Amino acid sequence: MFRTTTPAQSSVQSPARRSVRRTTLAVAGCAAALGLALSTVVPAVAAPASGVSAPASASAPTSASAATAVDSKGRYTAVEIRTFLRTFYDRRGPGAFARKYGISPQLAKKVAESKGFDPLLCAQNTPQSIGIGPVSTAQSARVGWATVTTRWTSGKSASFIAYVDLDAKRPILLLDVDCPTNR
Repeated sequence: MFRTTTPAQSSVQSPARRSVRRTTLAVAGCAAALGLALSTVVPAVAAPASGVSAPASASAPTSASAATAVDSKGRYTAVEIRTFLRTFYDRRGPGAFARKYGISPQLAKKVAESKGFDPLLCAQNTPQSIGIGPVSTAQSARVGWATVTTRWTSGKSASFIAYVDLDAKRPILLLDVDCPTNR
């Protein structure tokens, strides 16, 4: 799963609590992918590993409060999109997990057809570092985007636009990347 909350929003948790949270998120993601109601799947795995039942106030999240908060119309917010892009691109580019599960089918096809060029980075090589600019959203188009800046060992930098789906009914995905034409 990709992070959609900032580290400041999450609290420090014990390893056991973190394990339960990860399991809950994994089940929630699978349930969302299968179109199952979250409240019917999560309670079975939300109990702590020690066998002690969780207090009623710590019960499984409902579908409205699942892994992340969304706006009142069921869209990812700019903060969540920025966090996703920072996690997706990491420090030096997307890893294997992000490349497999974090992109749309159309973008996956574009990546598969690109030989010798990485459309996710708009480059042929791995950058020294990556920065994510401010996020903009087009609510009516249900798309959010941000400028991604890659910095290279030569001291040069390059920028491109990354687009993300705002629909929080689906897992957050990178929809497309707009590379500059003057590579």
